[in-house]
Amino acid sequence: MSRQTITTITDKVMEGMAEWQARPLDRVYPVVFVDVINVRIRDGKVANRPIYVAMAVTVEGTRDILGIWAGDGGGGAMHWLQVFTELKNRGVEGVLMLVCDGLKGLPDAVETVWPRTVVQTCIVHLIRNSIRYCARQDWDKVAKDLRPVYTAPSEAAATERFLEFSEKWGTPNIRP
Repeated sequence: MSRQTITTITDKVMEGMAEWQARPLDRVYPVVFVDVINVRIRDGKVANRPIYVAMAVTVEGTRDILGIWAGDGGGGAMHWLQVFTELKNRGVEGVLMLVCDGLKGLPDAVETVWPRTVVQTCIVHLIRNSIRYCARQDWDKVAKDLRPVYTAPSEAAATERFLEFSEKWGTPNIRP
């Protein structure tokens, strides 16, 4: 393919992407998931860049990707505040629950835009953050043994499974 063909295709895709990125959204989403994917991008030179993704579950139960934004490598919670503000400006008046990675400052950014939203740390991120306190050789075993806790059908069952987990792995020495 020639450079001109690639440029023509890219320009057409970018036009469609800009329209999609600016489309109006639903007024309310029961659940919104946000995360960052680090991607190697060539822009003069090759560098890791954060790609911010917001995906929602609609009231009808379908999935909807609300947007994808390329970051410059910084920003964190401040960048998410800009994303949330953009989503609100595109019509999102309320989010019942936002699931995220536990980034410091992110709950404050959510509260600024949607004050009544419940912020929940994603179970995958909770497990990753928890197992890093274990010896590396135990990570897979601990993750496997935690599964019955977070897949339990009720809070009572989860408490029972956690007690079983604690008997096997010991009670954590939690500091205040």
